[in-house]
Formats: sequence, structure tokens, C-alpha cells
Amino acid sequence: MTDQTQTKITKNLLASALKEQHESFMARDLGVKREILENLKETVFAPQVMVITGLRRVGKSTLLAQVAKKYLKEDFYFVNFEDERLLNFQVSDFDVLHETLISLFGEKKTFLFDEIQNVPEWERFVRRLHDQGYKFIVTGSNASLLSQELGTRLTGRSVRVELFPFSFREYLHFRRVKTPNLNVLTTRQKGNLRKLADEYIAFGGIPDALKYPELGVHKALYDDVLYRDIATRYRLDNVKSLKELAFYLVSNTASLVSYNKLKDLLKLGSVNTVINYVDYLENSWLFFVTNKYAYSVKEQQIAAKKIYGIDTGLIQSVGFSFSENKGKLMENVVFLQLRKKYHDVYYYKTAEDYEVDFFLPKEGSLIQVAQHFDLAETKERELRALMSAVSEQKKAKKLLIITESEKVELEREGTQIQAVPLYEWLLLN
Repeated sequence: MTDQTQTKITKNLLASALKEQHESFMARDLGVKREILENLKETVFAPQVMVITGLRRVGKSTLLAQVAKKYLKEDFYFVNFEDERLLNFQVSDFDVLHETLISLFGEKKTFLFDEIQNVPEWERFVRRLHDQGYKFIVTGSNASLLSQELGTRLTGRSVRVELFPFSFREYLHFRRVKTPNLNVLTTRQKGNLRKLADEYIAFGGIPDALKYPELGVHKALYDDVLYRDIATRYRLDNVKSLKELAFYLVSNTASLVSYNKLKDLLKLGSVNTVINYVDYLENSWLFFVTNKYAYSVKEQQIAAKKIYGIDTGLIQSVGFSFSENKGKLMENVVFLQLRKKYHDVYYYKTAEDYEVDFFLPKEGSLIQVAQHFDLAETKERELRALMSAVSEQKKAKKLLIITESEKVELEREGTQIQAVPLYEWLLLN
């Protein structure tokens, strides 16, 4: 039996697919308005290729539709390369695609390409038309649109937009909960917000997982990333070791990990293998790795890392007994909110060996996360760590403790420290 040759896509099939895609896209349910949308105007109208990247099923296609409706009206072409009718689409078919789009919708200068990674060498077409003055907004599975790869493929031509799972504010919109005035909260409102924050921690912010809780979206998503985005893409022979490492990390998020200890614990052969696997997991948006703050780059590299997961709902669905440690989950939620705004997020370790959860050097902020701040022992431990850190980092002017429910202004050694409930901090940041 001879191998089946690829069937070249016909113009009629292409025209039919594009017309149906356009109609479906225009009728798409836009869902919860993403907060990032308001900040994208400049990027949408900038000449560079706009690349929307993020975890699978995090809402990239929906954001694309929201961008189209808010900023582009109907002045764009839309193509979804996940469509099975475009399965054999090749880079050589792009000119026919462009011709067909013009025949169907007239001449337009903006292309919206969804799941573009399905077309080998797609960047050649994008580069050529971009040089002719066309605008491109593309989404794709995260592992195929890494920033370092785009640097090579579209040198100086691309701007990356990171999309995260729902924030707490977006979660409230999803639940159709109106945010009360935080300046005049009643006891009942405080209790409801605390309950909603607990739900947010438990369920996370991945849209499909919230819409269809019975479908096991988290587990399917996790497996897709491990097998499709990493094992297949990087041609890994030892998938078992990758699975064991991912499971260990997802069960120990918001904890310090040593690559050397991981190598020994999981029998991974070399530290380089651990580093590579963690890089794959981070590039595929399952985890984030944070460094200890240090003036020496070498010290940052050799110090233990702190690992955070992309979504607390996913963490609890696939990790081991993580739900018992709510403090770690609170810390993970705080990290995600910080990471959306700041790329330089560190943990801080003092010379006296006290640890502060987060240090933002440019903002001069030291942040602790403490679930039970009403306990005297916990309060003293968190304050001691902050004061030890601020004595070393004189530029740290803002000291904050994020708690489950306590709100109080403190002063220690002439330094002001603010404690705020998690729900309030999430709604204000």
C-alpha cells in the first residue's frame, strides 16, 4: 500500500470554509470582557505583528474576537487554522488564501490568524505582507509562539501580549457578581467577598473549566500540555520523568525547590535535564519560576527557586493533597496577580535566614502572604521577616501583608506596615 499524498486544498473548499468561519466569528459569544482589552489599543494599531500568547484554553480566541469588535469593527480578515478543512494548508497556499479573502470580503489591511502554528513556516507569508504594510494579529498554542522563537522568525516585527486565566475581578463578572464599594463594606459584604475569594482559589480562572466543571477540563488541559506541547514537540523519549517532575512541581507550588535535589529525587540523571524540563514546562505556561533576589546573577542562578502554577484550580485538580494548604494557594494567587503587572518578581531571603514571599525592587515593595494573621505567633513571624528585609533593603518603602480577612495598619520601629484581606487586594490591583 502506498502512502497517501496530501490533498491540496481547492478554492471552492477554501472559500466555503472562510465564509463559514467569518460568520461564526462575528456571531461568537464574547463572554467576560477581559481587563487587558482596554490596554491594547496602541498595540492593535501599531505596525508590529501582535502575538497573543498564553496557556491553552485560557481564552485567546475570545480575546481576539473582543479585539475585533472593539477596535476593528469589520475591517479585517479572520482565519482559524484549527479548522480540519485547512488541515493540509501549506505556506504556498497563502497567496490563494489572500486572493479568496479579497474575493469574498473585499480588500482589507488587517489579518486575524487563530492557531497559526498549524501552518509550517507561516512567518514567511506574514513577514512578506507585513513589509508591504499589512497588520497581523495572531494567536497560537503557547509552545509554538515562544518569544525567543519569534525573535528569530519576526525580528523586530512582533509585540507579545500575555493572556492569563481570569483575575478575581473577571471571575466576579463571570459569576455576575457586582463589586461593592470597598470603602464602605458591611459585615455581610465582607463575608461574601471572602467566600467568593475562597471559591476563586478553589476553582481558578480558566474559562472552560468554570463553564463546564463536569468535563474534567483541567486534567485534559494538563495532559495536552505535557504530551502535545512538550513531549511531542521536543521529541522526548523519557515522558515518564517529565510527568513525575510536573506532578512534583504542581504538588509543591509556592515552595522552594532545588534543581540538584530534584535531580536526585526523580533520578533524572543530570541537573541540565531538570533545567531543560522546567524550561519546557515554564515556556508552555504551566509554571513560573522565581529567583531569590540577589545583586549577583550567579547567586540568583544557584539559589533555590520558587515555583508557582498558572492556575489554582488546575493545581488542585491534578496535584496531590494541595487543597489542605490554603496559605500556599493564596500565595500562588498573589503571585499571578503580581506577574501580570511586573516581570521582575523575586522572593527575598535575609542574612538572618528570614524569608519574604515577594520583593519588587523597582517598586520598593516587600509583600508577605499570611492566612492566619490574627494569630500572635504568625503575626510576629511575618513582621520579623519584613523588618529584617527592610533593614537590608533601604529602598523598600512599601511593606504589605496580604491576609485571609484581617485589615489593620501597623507600625514597627517607625515603619508603616499595612495588612489587607486577599479579596480587597485582588480587587484593587
